[in-house]
Amino acid sequence: MKKTYVGGQAVIEGVMMRHDDEYAIAVRKPDQEIEVKVEKYDSFMDRHSFAKLPIIRGVVNFVESLLVGMQTLTYSASFYEEEEGEPSGFFKWLDDKTGGKGEDLVMGATMCFSVVLAIAIFMILPYLLTGFLDRFIDSHLVITLLEGVVRIAIFLIYIVLISQMKDIQRVFMYHGAEHKTINCMEHGEDLTPENAMKYSRLHKRCGTSFLLIVMIVSILFFMFIQVDKIWLKIVLRILLVPVIAGVSYEFIRLAGRSENKIVTFLSKPGMMLQKLTTREPDKEMLEVAIKAVEGVFDWKPYVKAVREGTLE
Repeated sequence: MKKTYVGGQAVIEGVMMRHDDEYAIAVRKPDQEIEVKVEKYDSFMDRHSFAKLPIIRGVVNFVESLLVGMQTLTYSASFYEEEEGEPSGFFKWLDDKTGGKGEDLVMGATMCFSVVLAIAIFMILPYLLTGFLDRFIDSHLVITLLEGVVRIAIFLIYIVLISQMKDIQRVFMYHGAEHKTINCMEHGEDLTPENAMKYSRLHKRCGTSFLLIVMIVSILFFMFIQVDKIWLKIVLRILLVPVIAGVSYEFIRLAGRSENKIVTFLSKPGMMLQKLTTREPDKEMLEVAIKAVEGVFDWKPYVKAVREGTLE
C-alpha cells in the first residue's frame, strides 16, 4: 500500500480533513450530534500539469487552501448562526440582488481583504517600522535582519493576543484534535479517542509552521532587494509574496515526508510555535476529528500496513 497523507484544519466546533480530491467537514452541532459533510474538490493542479511544478504548486496549494478554509469555516459557523437568529437585512438584500450568491460574494470579499491585510501587517509594516534605520546603519544585511525580527515579533504578538479569546481557544483545541488524530493514524494505531489522546498535538505539516517558515524565508528574499525608491521596495515585497509562499511550501512538504536530522532540526521552531496555536482537546473533540478522517479515508487498511511495515 502506498504511503498517503491526510491533512486538515480546525473549524468552528469541528474539523475539516482533506485527502486527494475530497474533503470532509465534521461539526459538533448545538444539539451535540456530529454532522459530516463530504465534498469533492476540483483542484487547479489536476487540470493543469504546469501547476504541479515545484514552487508553482506551493502558490496554487496556498490559494486553494484559503478557498477551502473559508468555505469550511462558513459552513461550520452556519450551525451556530441559526441559533443566533435570522440573517441581517443587508445579507437578505445582497442575496436578492445576486441571485442567492450573497454568501459567496461576502466570503470572497472577506478572503481578499484578509490577504491584503495580512500582507500589509506582516510584510509592509515591518519594513516601514525599520525603514528609518538606514540613516544610522550602513549595512543592508543588518537592516533586513532587523526587519525580519520585527516581522516575526508582530506575528508572535498576534498569535498570543488571539489565543486569549475563548472562541479561538476552542478552535485551537480542535486544531490539537486534528493533529492527534493524524499522528495516531500515521503511527499505526486504530482511530479511537483513547488512542489519539496519547499522541502529540504537534505535527510537522501544520499550517502554523508554514506561516513561520514564510516569515523566515522572506528575510532571505528581501536581502536581494537593493533599490533606492521606497515605493519600489514595497512593490517588490508584494510581488515576492507568492514566490516566498511557494518556497515555504516546498520546505513544509519536505519536512512532512522526511526524517532527516537537519530537516527535523529546521522544523523545530515551527513545532514550538504550534504550542501556541494548539491546545489539548477533550475526547468529544477527538471523536469529531475521527469522523472527519473517516469521511474521506479508509484508515483501517492503512493502519494495518503501517503495523506490518508494508507501506511503499
